[in-house]
Amino acid sequence: MIETERLLLRPPVLDDFEASYALLSDPAVMSFIGGPLSREESWHRLLRYAGHWSLLGYGLFVIIEKESGRLLGQTGLADFHRGLGEVFDPYPEAAWITATAAHGRGIAAEAVGAAHAWFDANRPQTRTVCIINPNNTASVRLAGKLGYAPFGQASYKSAEVTMFERIRL
Repeated sequence: MIETERLLLRPPVLDDFEASYALLSDPAVMSFIGGPLSREESWHRLLRYAGHWSLLGYGLFVIIEKESGRLLGQTGLADFHRGLGEVFDPYPEAAWITATAAHGRGIAAEAVGAAHAWFDANRPQTRTVCIINPNNTASVRLAGKLGYAPFGQASYKSAEVTMFERIRL
């Protein structure tokens, strides 16, 4: 578990399903990443995230607001096997998503920064990657703050995305 000033980050558990489904089925939250997920797709995603922790020793955390106990999002690094080639797929991929209640409050920056600090302290990999819809200016800006730089374009599930990389020295 990771604790920041306002947040707790921990691996997902079964009790996170309803809140995760509410997050992942919100059209506003999912607008840049393929649209809202069904209940079944949200369930599969929860299982995938739990599987990352079980098999790889790292994965996505759920973001919990300490004051309210609300699930505000998900962030971490994972291995998604997206089929984007040798410049992308072999490397841990950063991901983040936050509820609309977290937008504009610095929650994403606090959570994603803490997840990266944990990863850097606990994993040997020095290169991480992420893909972002170029119209998602908030995520592009956050990636830059974390040290990510664009290195290419790709098409993923019929959407154009920018590939970013971060090299830890």
